[in-house]
Parts: sequence; structure tokens; C-alpha cells
Amino acid sequence: MSASQSDSARIREELGYPVLDGDGHIVELMPVFLDFVRDHGHGALLDGMLNRRRRIEDIPMDERRAGGVLPNSWHVPANAEYYATVTSPKRYHERLGEAGIDFAVLYPSMGIALLQLLDDEQRVTLCRLYNELMAEQYRPYADRFTVAALIPMNTPGEAVAALEHAKGLGSKVALIASHVHRPLPGSTWPPNDEWVDVRVPEWETHGWVDTFGIDSLYDYDAVWAKAIDLGFPLAAHTAGIGASDRASISNFVFNQIGHFAASGGALAKSLFLGGVTSRFPELRLALLEGGAAIGVQIYVSLVGNWVKRGGAAIAGLNPENMDKELLVKLLIESDPSLARYSADELTRASGGMTRVRDDYVAANITSIEDIRDQFCTNFSWGCEADDPLVGVAFDPRVTPLGALVPAFFASDLGHWDVPEFDEPLGEAFELLEHGILDADQLRDFLFVNPLRFYSALNPAFFAGTVIEADAAAAMAN
Repeated sequence: MSASQSDSARIREELGYPVLDGDGHIVELMPVFLDFVRDHGHGALLDGMLNRRRRIEDIPMDERRAGGVLPNSWHVPANAEYYATVTSPKRYHERLGEAGIDFAVLYPSMGIALLQLLDDEQRVTLCRLYNELMAEQYRPYADRFTVAALIPMNTPGEAVAALEHAKGLGSKVALIASHVHRPLPGSTWPPNDEWVDVRVPEWETHGWVDTFGIDSLYDYDAVWAKAIDLGFPLAAHTAGIGASDRASISNFVFNQIGHFAASGGALAKSLFLGGVTSRFPELRLALLEGGAAIGVQIYVSLVGNWVKRGGAAIAGLNPENMDKELLVKLLIESDPSLARYSADELTRASGGMTRVRDDYVAANITSIEDIRDQFCTNFSWGCEADDPLVGVAFDPRVTPLGALVPAFFASDLGHWDVPEFDEPLGEAFELLEHGILDADQLRDFLFVNPLRFYSALNPAFFAGTVIEADAAAAMAN
């Protein structure tokens, strides 16, 4: 053991099994991407992206409120060596062992915004070019990295085409948006194109949010079928800043806390209640950077609500099933003055519903076990290393039927909340030191759960990588 080893590298040696990072990040050198776009004849698509916006500090508060202008903040590390590492595929590859990580699935940083560009040609073409550039840059380092491909989702057609193109590039993971914004009929946006973002309006009251399952503008079944057919696990990693409880015009942290969890949770609920997980049991979707607590909360709530208002239980809420004669008798016995009202008046509003409504019908649920089998199989949850709430996903005392909500290690390397390149594994190991996870659970978190997720649709996902043998042995067991 070298005296110069980082703490995370030493921890990795002591663990004795690979560490699989389910969500690291690339920090793009934008001039390189812009030149790549121009070199491929699409420089005109960059015009809207490169318009200089006024600094938010220069926009008066009343104008911010009117236009939904929200603050941004520094989002990548300022340490030169760290920054150079996550922007350089070669350097990233050379240093990954310092972080105690054997293999990493890398996701875009600024590239994620391309999924939400408003213009159709700009969104589709720039996502395709981005995927081509990342495939070219990271292909020589496939033994330790794979890069998620951007899949725009404004229509099923563009998503299917992007999945097919990504497969042709050799991509193994597909990154979708958690939602897309749809304009309200007759709405005009932006109100002031001098400073508005060319991506989706962050102020959600100018439109509505489509989460691809319930209430969607389109039927996205062709997308889920194509992802399964091509062997793509899907991941969602979309900002939720801008909703009513995350729309401060002055404070970034107020908006930032919980926004990834809200976006991922909305997508999971939408697909589950919309019947997607019932129709496509092989679908695998990771909700990234929101943590496992939101997954546990939704699973517990889905079960609790189904017991009380799903399936046969909904009949117990139907006012037509109430004994209205008995109700009138009991009300008048308690308060004789109510006798002046007719029986119809006393019973008309008693249920607050005019028809039976089982919101679980599309999900094809007949038991709690059905909810467990869908929710805890189709969805996985990416958790940052320093999140102690990971423990609730591994605690069978918390969840119905003692189900374990799949949670996996997601370093978030390259972003502001990881101050040091070699920090995440050390923080994850604290889950064991503090008694939040035991040794077997830590192994599941760091290796087995991300392995299961990424290889479920593609058993050869880790072929040719440094963890190929370990992955094969673990999956065989």
C-alpha cells in the first residue's frame, strides 16, 4: 500500500470488491463542443444559446417576478487540478483509482440542458452532436467509463430516433428528462426575449409539466419498448427548480434543496400510476441525485393509499353505498333542528364524490405485492455519498412487506457538492462507521445494486471493463 494513496483508495483496498459509481459527471469544455457543432455544419443552431443574457443582479426584482427569472450559482469545483480532471477524459481515467472507484457511469453537466431546449431542431440536433462528441472522446477509456447518451423526449418519435442513434454510437445508458414543459393553449412565452433562457421557462405557471405517464400529451409506450429492445437502462436527471415551492427569485439554495427528488419522484409516480411499469416489467429507470428517501416515501404512500382507496377499497368511499336512511336518522337524533332539511339535502354532499374512482386501475394492481414487485424492480434511486437517508432504503422495518427500495452509490463527481475529487467513497464508508448500513448493505450500495440496474437489460454491459470478472461472478450469485 502506497503512503501516497488517498483515503478513498485505501478504503477501496480494504473493501475487497469493486466500487461502481452509478452517477459521476463530465464537466464539458464548452468551446470544444461549440467547435464540434460548427465543424459539423450546424453553427446556426448555436445563435440562441450564445446570446448574452443580462446578469440577474442587473434585473430589478419586479422584472424577475414578472418573468420568472431565477438565480443560478457556481456549480463546478474551482480547484484547478480537480476541474482539469473532470474535463479531460485521459486525466479522469488516470485518476479514477484515487477516488477508490473502479468503474463509473458518467452523465453530462451542462449537456443536460440540451434536453430542454425549446426549438425542436436545435434540441434534437444538438443532443445528437453531443452524443457523438462524447462517444468519440470517451471511447478509448471504455474499460473504466461509459457515458450516458442524451435522449430528448418532447415527442415519442424524437426519443425513439435518438435511442437508435445512440445505440449506433455504442452507448449503453440513455439519459431522459424527468419531464418536459408544455405551453398552455394560446400562451405567449417569453415575455421579454432580451434575457429569457432559450431552454424551458423556469416559471412553471406559463405552462404545464408532462411526465410521460398519466395525463401525457403523447403515448410513450414506443419509447419504453425501444429502450428494452435495445438493452438501454434509462436514467432521469432533471432539475426541478421553478416549481411553486422552489421559485425564489433571490436564493439559489432555497430552490436547490429537494428539486432533483421532486422531479424524479414525479416521473416515478407518473409511470407507475399510468401503468407503464405494469405493461413493461423489464423497464429499468434510475432517478438520479434525489436520494432514496423520496423513493421510500412514494412506495410507502402508494401502498397506504391503495389499501384505503384502491381496488375493492374504493367502494367504501362511494356515497352511493352509504345507508342514507340511517344517516338521516342519526343526524336528527343528534340535532333535532336538522329535521327541517330534506333527506336529500342531508345526504347529497356526504361523500364529496359523484362517482367511483380507482386511480390504480391503469397500474393493474391487485395486491400490495404487485406494488412492491413493480415499484422496487422498475425503479432505482441514485444517492450521493454523504446522504445518511440512504439507510431508510435498506431498513425493512420502514417499508411495507419489508421491501428494499434499490439505492445505489452516485458520487456526483465534478459538481459543487463534491469539494474534493477523492472524497465520495470516504463519505460513503461513513455509512458503515456510523452504523447506518452494515457491511453487506454497504456492498449492495457500492457495487451490487448499481450492477443489477445497469446490467439488467444488457448482461454484457460490463464486458471488456476492469470489473468484467467481478460483475460476472456477482451476477451469477
